[in-house]
Amino acid sequence: MNTSKSETVKEHPLKPSRRSMPCLAQSQTHPHSLSKHSSFLQPNRVQPQPQPLSAGTSTATVDVVSERAKVMETLENNLMKLSNTEYSDPFLATGKDKDTYTDDSEHGNYGARTDQSLLIQNKLTRQKTEPRTKSSLKADAMASSGLFFKDGKKRIDYILVYKKSSPQVEKRSTFEKNLRAEGLMLEREPAVTNSDIMFVKIHCPWETLCKYAERMNIRMPFRKKCYYTDWRSKTMGSLQRNMRELKSWLPRNPMKLDKEALPDLEETDCYTAPFSRARIHHFTINNKDSFFSNSTRSRIVHHMLQRTKYEDGKSKMGINRLLNNGTYEAAFPPHEGSHKSRHPIKTHGAQNHRHLLYERWARWGMWYKYQPLDLIRRYFGEKIGLYFAWLGWYTGMLIPAALVGLFVFLYGLFTMDSSQVSKEICEANETIMCPMCERNCTLQKLNESCIYAKVTHLFDNGGTVFFAIFMAIWATVFLEFWKRRRAVLTYDWDLIDWEDEEEELRPQFEAKYSQVERVNPITGKPEPFQPFPDKLSRLMVSVSGIFFMISLVLTAVFAVVVYRLVAMEQFASFKWYFIKKYWQFATSGTGVCINFMIIMSLNVVYEKVAYLLTDLEHPRTESEWENSFALKMFLFQFVNLNSSIFYIAFFLGRQFAGRPGKYNKLFNRWRLEECHPSGCLIDLCLQMGVIMVLKQMWNNFMELGYPLLQNWWSRRKMKRGGQLMEQKISLPQWEKDWNLQPMNLHGLMDEYLEMVLQFGFTTIFVAAFPLAPLLALLNNIIEIRLDAYKFVTQWRRPMPARATDIGIWYGILEGIGVLAVITNAFVIAITSDYIPRFVYAYKYGPCTDQGYRQEKCLKGYVNSSLSVFDLSELGMGYSGYCRYRDYRAPPWSSTPYEFTLQFWHVLAARLAFIIVFEHLVFGIKSFIAYLIPDMPKDLCDRMRREKYLVQEMMYEAELEHLQRERKKNGKQYHHEWP
Repeated sequence: MNTSKSETVKEHPLKPSRRSMPCLAQSQTHPHSLSKHSSFLQPNRVQPQPQPLSAGTSTATVDVVSERAKVMETLENNLMKLSNTEYSDPFLATGKDKDTYTDDSEHGNYGARTDQSLLIQNKLTRQKTEPRTKSSLKADAMASSGLFFKDGKKRIDYILVYKKSSPQVEKRSTFEKNLRAEGLMLEREPAVTNSDIMFVKIHCPWETLCKYAERMNIRMPFRKKCYYTDWRSKTMGSLQRNMRELKSWLPRNPMKLDKEALPDLEETDCYTAPFSRARIHHFTINNKDSFFSNSTRSRIVHHMLQRTKYEDGKSKMGINRLLNNGTYEAAFPPHEGSHKSRHPIKTHGAQNHRHLLYERWARWGMWYKYQPLDLIRRYFGEKIGLYFAWLGWYTGMLIPAALVGLFVFLYGLFTMDSSQVSKEICEANETIMCPMCERNCTLQKLNESCIYAKVTHLFDNGGTVFFAIFMAIWATVFLEFWKRRRAVLTYDWDLIDWEDEEEELRPQFEAKYSQVERVNPITGKPEPFQPFPDKLSRLMVSVSGIFFMISLVLTAVFAVVVYRLVAMEQFASFKWYFIKKYWQFATSGTGVCINFMIIMSLNVVYEKVAYLLTDLEHPRTESEWENSFALKMFLFQFVNLNSSIFYIAFFLGRQFAGRPGKYNKLFNRWRLEECHPSGCLIDLCLQMGVIMVLKQMWNNFMELGYPLLQNWWSRRKMKRGGQLMEQKISLPQWEKDWNLQPMNLHGLMDEYLEMVLQFGFTTIFVAAFPLAPLLALLNNIIEIRLDAYKFVTQWRRPMPARATDIGIWYGILEGIGVLAVITNAFVIAITSDYIPRFVYAYKYGPCTDQGYRQEKCLKGYVNSSLSVFDLSELGMGYSGYCRYRDYRAPPWSSTPYEFTLQFWHVLAARLAFIIVFEHLVFGIKSFIAYLIPDMPKDLCDRMRREKYLVQEMMYEAELEHLQRERKKNGKQYHHEWP
């Protein structure tokens, strides 16, 4: 009678020593267990692939198939026996055919290199020898879908793509030979749809994974987490049970995902330590093929690709250089299969993590659900996971800001008709305003600005100051609570000590400064060093380039200003009555559109210049390169996007524009532009609203619409090439990924930049546009699912990178928060009419010395804010008087057209408001930042508890290993520790 291997392998329980901790239980988590309906292929347990049995299958066929399974099982047991006698150290044995391309299975040598004594075994059940089971069917489907080598056993960890017609044959051959020498296994496969394309599949064996995991200090799980002692665990356990029972009676939160819909990601509940081959017995290795996750395997292979030479010389190495010189067309880790399935996920489960991400995250129907951050991190890496965590946190924090902004807007809408200022402007049918241009403008009555006055009241009302203070405090609360959220994520994702352990030099930096070395003060090892004079000179060149590009932005803004001055005269004499009547609106609208087109055109130039300047600096590490590049791109686009808004907010129609009869002219030709009789705030709102909406629409199109069009065009070319639908459906996974679009060259920089610029729009000029948080919220709800859909379906799988924070973007957000306080103070004091109304009500209005009470105290404010000018002084044939916005003496005064006392009172009040507002808001921000700790207290306790338990568990694991070794060798011992 044949017995399976699973019957002979038993787990011998270890006797706990006197120092055993209460949570030494092993984690039974299988990384590939997606749900109760799905299972994954185990590469070292692949069975033969007989045809599926139907109801009418003969008994003889079943016997033949079962006999074949028994024979394979017997051979596997024999190989295992040979492995136990032939090899004792799993790290000394190597494959015979590492230096050649081979289609032979690695399984035979793989089993020989396995030391079963080093694996922490689970309790195994008897394996059924049925010829075709659901798991085997799914295994065959995965093997045929392009996730493994031709033998169906070696998992593909990375894909290289090159053209057969490429002349860089020698470099490619040397590079691949060096890769095989490093321990990687390679296999070539021609493309189905293009005879000139060749794919190189890369598999990283167990020994190579262990070697580089130790070299890269990758932290791996070794024990289940336990936060409390025995007596406390009992108390907390009963408390948690009571809380769960209480929550079961409460209504279910519709925003939460079902626990049954997501895999059991319990590896986040394990203690981890840097992987070491000498202490491999410490780690929880239930299965060697699943011990290192797919993202970790891809990261290890990418590390090797970055540091493998293709020619003699220190600078001739790295896959990036080979991609730049055309040796390879692309390099990427493969997706884990298709994102769609013929069967519903509720009944058949998820096929793979990509399918699960699409169904539970990337679909538009999930827009109201929380994001599965642990699954995102597992599939795409910690860096992308942190981006979506930050984006979700930012979107959630926008909800109260959007509600308050909407309340301020609705308050202005409901009080529009009762506003004293709007009433006086709409009823001023006898007040003649001075012409606002030199030649073609006619005299207009003040009541023609009634619509502008009402629209201005929507944004400039009594709630404006409150909303500006609220948004300044909101920005501080958002950043402080994000630090707490980030601390929890970095702890859960085991990133607390990652930066100090794994920050590596860029290959370009190593190649450039390999001749100059110095000892690293932290590691004590020599490493390449950039001399200070060289660094300073390169930095000065980079700063000069930045100032040059900023000056180019200012030049573009000046060109738009000139356009507005020229168009003002043309629209005032236009043939169409509507444009002639609303020529100011036409001037502002066309100016905004032209400015937007210039902004988007210059952004293309800025990206290339920033890339060149960053490479010129030769940053030491990848994080330094990303931070430097991100800072340049932010400076360029922030100035590009906001320079015209700053001009309208603080320079348009100010005192240096002059007065009627004595206007200042640009180049002695064009008269400088003035504000509308109802104020300049309407122009600022128009500028912000148009740019914000158009930019969000353009970004959404470029993020999703453009990749969709590119993928559609590639499919169309395949149809023209005569490819059949059957062939396209049966394409292997690596070729499907090749037909997708690559991730942006700069990774997440574009995503962060878009959101940070939006954060600036939401906070910097929010006093002039209270609907900005609402627009940002609506955009971000779409942005999350749009980015998710793009990452899962339209882009190749990016290299899973690690990160502990959002990088330099947090510092930029803090800087924007400080700038927002200053700009909002100036917008309220200078751009809006809040301060002039305040001064009039307390000093010059009917409520003088009686206190400010409601709108009746502003009676007569419009007449007080308008000065008088003698039309006969224009020399245009007019007679009488006209009014203009300013505080100047009338022409019959002893000092005509000089500033009145009210002007100086308003100016003093504006300066006082700026100082008081800034100090008050900065004080509140600092106090709130002081009150909110960067890390939750319970998290600090857990971290301190974990450090203690890790030391205890490492001691216990080493002690138990020594006890097993002594028992195995038959030695007597009398002490727990040698």
